[in-house]
Amino acid sequence: MSFVTIGHRGVMGVEPENTLRSFRRAERVGMDAIELDLHLSKDGALVVMHDADVDRTTDGTGPIADKTLDELRALDAGLGERIPVFEEVLDAVDAPLQAEIKDVAAARALAEVMHRRGLTGRVEVSSFHDEAVAEIARLVPGVRTVLIASRWEAHTRADVADVADIVDRARAVGAATLALNIRRLTLETAERAREAELRIIGWVVNTQQHLRLARALELDGVTTDHPEIRRTSRFTA
Repeated sequence: MSFVTIGHRGVMGVEPENTLRSFRRAERVGMDAIELDLHLSKDGALVVMHDADVDRTTDGTGPIADKTLDELRALDAGLGERIPVFEEVLDAVDAPLQAEIKDVAAARALAEVMHRRGLTGRVEVSSFHDEAVAEIARLVPGVRTVLIASRWEAHTRADVADVADIVDRARAVGAATLALNIRRLTLETAERAREAELRIIGWVVNTQQHLRLARALELDGVTTDHPEIRRTSRFTA
């Protein structure tokens, strides 16, 4: 598979994150896939937001889980955009999606949508949480899954197994891909992942330096906030 660029929450470097506006622009600039985040509202709607609360990205306050979909819809998510539900994103863009789930409950809600709309080929599911990755794999046979990690490198002799552990964790839950923090990614980790036949995506790649590192480590792709990384990645070796 060729080197892929994934739009992070759409293209959040230039548009309000996790909005239809951001997703449409990510598709328009040619991102190979679009990453988004899923939470459940108080009344069980699968809403597209990153944080557990609405404070940072809207004009409201409080946890998503304490608000109904109607209450969430009333908020401004930036430039007049409203918080979308997952199925609205499916209808707004045609690009492949990488959906990050925050917990097992979100995995179950996503599984229902994936079955109803036949999304196994279009939607890849990611999570920082091993149990959420395992649950979506159980509920949706054949789904492509990604285990995300930020910290895994050894700091002391007692932690020396950490690099191997992230690979073992991915294999244990059946993930085909590791999405790893580019700032902590080393050749050792990349080599271990390749030995285990895992794909590797680096996140978040927003500079030429990090893009060159991703290419040097022969990663399978990157997640980025900025459209220009998509253009530059085709010429960076």
